[in-house]
Amino acid sequence: MSGFLKKLFAGAAPQVAHVNPWGAEFAVSPSQTLLEAALAQNIPFPHNCTVGTCGSCKCRLTGGQVSAITDFGYTLSAEELSAGYILACQARLKSRITVEVESAGDNLPQPATYTGQITSQHPLTHDILAVTVTLDRAMPYIAGQYASLALPGLAARSYSFAAAPERAGKRALTFYIRTVPGGAFTGQLFAGALQNTSLEVTGPHGHFFLRGGDGPIICMAGGSGLAPLLSLLHDARKNRLRRRCVLLFGARTQADLYALDQIEEIKTTWPADFTFLPVLSDEPASSGWSGRRGFFTGMLGEFIPPPQAASTQAYMCGPPPMIDAAITALTTLGLPLEAIHYDKFTDSSHAAR
Repeated sequence: MSGFLKKLFAGAAPQVAHVNPWGAEFAVSPSQTLLEAALAQNIPFPHNCTVGTCGSCKCRLTGGQVSAITDFGYTLSAEELSAGYILACQARLKSRITVEVESAGDNLPQPATYTGQITSQHPLTHDILAVTVTLDRAMPYIAGQYASLALPGLAARSYSFAAAPERAGKRALTFYIRTVPGGAFTGQLFAGALQNTSLEVTGPHGHFFLRGGDGPIICMAGGSGLAPLLSLLHDARKNRLRRRCVLLFGARTQADLYALDQIEEIKTTWPADFTFLPVLSDEPASSGWSGRRGFFTGMLGEFIPPPQAASTQAYMCGPPPMIDAAITALTTLGLPLEAIHYDKFTDSSHAAR
């Protein structure tokens, strides 16, 4: 098959890609994806998985045509597709193109490889552990980013930092890790078999971080997706951010709620108005729960008055169905796509097909 593809592409001419905001222009051969060609030219194109699942290489196609190796709709929402977004790692050029990449932010730390050990772990819920990985040296990172952990013989797994960064970097990294049924890594972790086991840690990765602005921010988490939002909120509070904030936390039952003491501390010391709302989707009707039930994506209108929609920023982390439903709800309320920032938490059960 590879020989056939080489012959097929041998006679085809390369196309040209123009990438903003850098103004970079380079040739892309028919056998390359946009991302592959950009990285070959040392263009700092955001990326991580390279297989179309993480969404890190999302960009807006503003001119020309591409074809998708795998359907962009697996990772991108219907709203993003309609607005012209593509995945650079899955895009082959059909013509000369122009794409817009969101600025990566100022002075993002460059990823590096570290050696680490799991030095402590304790349960937060029945299926989420707080895990401390101690590195051979301090890693700098931005609140909201993540690192990849790898055991010998196993593919790397990506987990978000759950604590605020420090100016000089951190040697002891905290992650909230959810068990995956049949997962090779989490199976050993939850069995307690990885204590003091050597890991390869690479990071920091990701472009999920708090953007500048004066308007309200609304944060949404599902399951272990609370980790990067806690990192972001702890850091924002430490820096005395004075913006109205709403934190919505979706869980199945009361037993799936965690880090409530941290959230209360953030709420009581936040320099502006702070609202926290846990919402349970599967709490027994007979329980004593007096809080909200259902899915918070149907409640967003309560927290985004129409006059504030254009100035509100959204930050969300959780499973793909939650993210997709929230994007639809937020854009319906008037938030521009550029103001919606997210990490979709996927695992081996979310492979692109």
